[in-house]
Amino acid sequence: QVQLVESGGGLVQAVGSLRLSCVVSGRTFSAAAMGWFRQAPGKGREFVAAIRWSGGILYEDSVKGRFTISRDNAKNTVYLQMNTLKPDDTGVYYCAAAAKYYSGSFYETASAYDYWGQGTQVTVSS
Repeated sequence: QVQLVESGGGLVQAVGSLRLSCVVSGRTFSAAAMGWFRQAPGKGREFVAAIRWSGGILYEDSVKGRFTISRDNAKNTVYLQMNTLKPDDTGVYYCAAAAKYYSGSFYETASAYDYWGQGTQVTVSS
């Protein structure tokens, strides 16, 4: 079994920063890609960022230039550095791991991922 545990969420004022972490544990698992999604109150889960095993990175348009996804393979951890936060960034942020390799932008869709964390709340006040 593979477990993903997110941390680093909290309450921050607009234009502030937060860094989310996601630790992967359990059976030996090499993710083809790791992703971050978020879900705002009353809305569906939306893609935020993903990093492929090869190092290729995808971002949702509204976070480009503000968010940075990275990973530390030695620590089995993926990070999401979030700068210049806006109230619209508020939501529960979920980490996800994909077991299969896909081309193109398929990692922007939730169905590409096999394992999910429980989520961490991010609240940005105006």
